[in-house]
Amino acid sequence: MTSTPAPPTAPIVSRRAWQSLIVLLAGMFMALLDTTIVNVALPSIRTSLDASEATLSWIISGYALAFGLALIPAGRVGDRYGHKWVFFSGLALFTVASLACGLAQNDLQLIIARVIQGLAGGMFVPAVTAVIQLMFPASARGKAYAIMGSVIGVSTALGPIVGGIIIEAFGVENGWRLVFWVNLPIGILALGATVFLLPGGAALPKAAPTLRAGIDWLGLVLVSAGLVALLVPLIEGEDQGWPLWTFGTLAVGVLLVVAFGVWEVVVAKRNGSPLVPPHLFSHPAFTGGVILALVYFAAFTSIFFTISILWQAGLGHSALESGLVSIPFAIGTILGASQSDRLAKRLGRTVLVVGVAFVTIGLIWIWLVMLVVTPGELTNWHLLPPLFIAGLGSGFFIAPNVSFIVATVDRSEAGGASGVVGVMQRVGSAVGIAVIGSVFFGTLTVTGPGADAVASAFTHSATMAMAVSAGFAILALVLVFALPKRLAAGAPAS
Repeated sequence: MTSTPAPPTAPIVSRRAWQSLIVLLAGMFMALLDTTIVNVALPSIRTSLDASEATLSWIISGYALAFGLALIPAGRVGDRYGHKWVFFSGLALFTVASLACGLAQNDLQLIIARVIQGLAGGMFVPAVTAVIQLMFPASARGKAYAIMGSVIGVSTALGPIVGGIIIEAFGVENGWRLVFWVNLPIGILALGATVFLLPGGAALPKAAPTLRAGIDWLGLVLVSAGLVALLVPLIEGEDQGWPLWTFGTLAVGVLLVVAFGVWEVVVAKRNGSPLVPPHLFSHPAFTGGVILALVYFAAFTSIFFTISILWQAGLGHSALESGLVSIPFAIGTILGASQSDRLAKRLGRTVLVVGVAFVTIGLIWIWLVMLVVTPGELTNWHLLPPLFIAGLGSGFFIAPNVSFIVATVDRSEAGGASGVVGVMQRVGSAVGIAVIGSVFFGTLTVTGPGADAVASAFTHSATMAMAVSAGFAILALVLVFALPKRLAAGAPAS
């Protein structure tokens, strides 16, 4: 009599792996908290340091751009030399840069420290997904990525609330410094845990040899210089009155980006390791997906930049009140993210369409509220429904979007494609803030004395800025249809 073979048992995930995941996600929580927590501190920084309007944009855009540009080379270095110590080094630099941000005595010092902080975040974040990929078997990897997606949603949603509480408790002059210093205890604890808990060397499986090629340093220099050349006039142009050099710098930026594209083709033809593999863009759907990532994050990141400045500088509310405005968005994001994996498996691309549609509806609704409500009568209750809808949509979109974009290329190209998408998300954040900041402050004219005149001027500018954010969201809604209707069987949706 032939016995029935026992069903295969799922691989056991060690306790060490889950402990390591906690350490990795502590770092990711800190890096992503800093993408939003600073928004509510911007008016305080403006007052305390007498910072220019362009400085406020640099604080957000400089961090996002530096973060994005560090992602791909950091991942390559980790593949070659080990992710543990790349994670440790980036986390250490991020913690020191957070201290420097809080100690800054003028806007230039703050911008420099903030850019270094962004570079450091871009150094250690790639190690999070890489170590999950290497430590967890396929059967448990989806759960690990789902936990990571929840941390991403919670950290970005909590940022404005935590920042508002800190500034309310410690005052305008010193509160914004503590917004940066909140990273210090988290960073120090995570560094110690990294040394003792995170496996390294022989304890981690090695990356595939094809992923361990050298770094395209010239390509990195060209794309970095090109993006900075494009960003500088977008941020400084309005503040400087759009002098001739701003247009010249824009032209140089375009030429450098074109030169980067040509160089990447040359490197690929030489069988080298281009920073951005040109053949990825032979897939039209991937090209559309990459543009989607840029445009969506330009819309998403700029929402609370606009609201925070309006709420505090324009309407005279406290930082805490400004942070509380974001609660509906935070709740919506957490709810949406918690269901996105299940809905992506059931509905496929439709979950992304619904997500971006909700964000678009929310932003248009906010724009209409700002347009029709008398500035002095605008309250957080007016924004509660549209922010909840936008947050719910963002939660649906953020977790699964990378998998759907990467699904447009061959499986063998997934690693490189994922890196490109991550960079474009950060570049989108930087460009979005640069454009929105330019529109906001470029249309800001206070025509008379008194709080009513200030409120009216800031509300008008916020309405114009929100219209641009809504425009980005509408474009993202069109682009989402470039993605495949469903993921391949077995592909994680997060």
